[in-house]
Amino acid sequence: MTPRAVWRYADWVLTADTSGSGPIYVAECTTCGDASEASEETEGPEVWSLKHAGRTGHTGFRNIITSFSRASLAEGRR
Repeated sequence: MTPRAVWRYADWVLTADTSGSGPIYVAECTTCGDASEASEETEGPEVWSLKHAGRTGHTGFRNIITSFSRASLAEGRR
């Protein structure tokens, strides 16, 4: 008997993972590359950006937001 492969296709969905912390925010200067500390609130990186601009004259910033998700099988397709 020749072995056969069995393929099983399933639908997956991606949802926000709320089991841990919320999004993580960081601001990064686009001139020199310095960055704020990571924070669960937007205020810290925003204040860091304003202080950095005041100290250096750098005015461009990249806002980096890391969120988390989880893949799971779609309901009714197990």
